[in-house]
Amino acid sequence: MTRIGNSDLDVFPLSLGGNVFGWTADRDASFAVLDAFVDGGGDFIDTADSYSAWVPGNSGGESETIIGEWLASRKPAGVTVATKVSQHPDFTGLAASNVRKAAEASLGRLGVDTIDLYYAHFDDETVPLEETVGAFGQLVADGLVRNIAVSNYSADRIREWVEIARRTGVALPIAVQPHYNLVHRNDVEETIIPVAEEFGLGLVPYYSLASGFLTGKYRTTDPEGQSSPRAGGAAKYATEAGLRIIDTLEQIGDAHGASIAATSLAWLRAQPTVVAPIASARTVEQVPDLLAGARLELTSDEVDALNSVSEWSPAKV
Repeated sequence: MTRIGNSDLDVFPLSLGGNVFGWTADRDASFAVLDAFVDGGGDFIDTADSYSAWVPGNSGGESETIIGEWLASRKPAGVTVATKVSQHPDFTGLAASNVRKAAEASLGRLGVDTIDLYYAHFDDETVPLEETVGAFGQLVADGLVRNIAVSNYSADRIREWVEIARRTGVALPIAVQPHYNLVHRNDVEETIIPVAEEFGLGLVPYYSLASGFLTGKYRTTDPEGQSSPRAGGAAKYATEAGLRIIDTLEQIGDAHGASIAATSLAWLRAQPTVVAPIASARTVEQVPDLLAGARLELTSDEVDALNSVSEWSPAKV
């Protein structure tokens, strides 16, 4: 178990991504994945109110609804659920009134009284940051939200958020959720990790497996013939440099009897301030690798080897 920032949230060091629920995993498949995750020791679930509005026929909130139905059905003890605001089609942006309405809608879909961890999903520079910070602080003061966090914010805006929260006496963020993995390192390591260290924030990285590339399944830049909707996203990393990372992951994983995916997640967990990488599973068969990635401990030499082979910057995504 690992603590998120300076909070009292103590979680399994891997978060199950709920972005696939209601998208590539239907209700039954999602329930099975959630069951397998919790049965294997997991207790930290990540979603957002906008998941999965991009799917034809969906309107947003599908993932939260499935998680809420699962929570009501299983009544699991000690599960931490994180969700986010700003991207739902009906609750776009971070104006105070919108944040409140979105949080209330998320509570209804999840079927809970309090959201454990509530993220500002994307920065909204059309709204004064003081208004947004105050809105999140009020949610905590009113008991609708237990802890707050930010996702996809720049280091400067995170610093500004903390300064406003301190000055106005409202709840401070405890976590930051950036795009971070072995093929997308530079910006996070140069700007976000230093600010996380400065303010005691826990990192909960998304795209931990680079849309599946860091599972080792995609070893060609041609996504044709790949069955996954994410194949195109993964294929772009299958460059000569990217495949050297996969080879190194495979070698290190073999030494531990671990998969490429588990080894990649273990590297991420070894990075400064990282609390729990987020990774999703469409099927029950994918869950054991995620659980293994939360328990695998790499040696310092193995971490150094992966640091060295991944010192490159792919095209902006």
